[in-house]
Amino acid sequence: MTNRIALVLGLLILVILLADVLLYGADHLVFLGKKLFDLIDWLAFWR
Repeated sequence: MTNRIALVLGLLILVILLADVLLYGADHLVFLGKKLFDLIDWLAFWR
């Protein structure tokens, strides 16, 4: 992955998160963050 692709993907993720917060609020992002942490923890266990 080149730096340019990584930058574009990072900006795309930030724009999507910003649009999500503006449209639906930030309450569900806490839930998604907790689930992401659980997924990372589960993947680290099976590594």
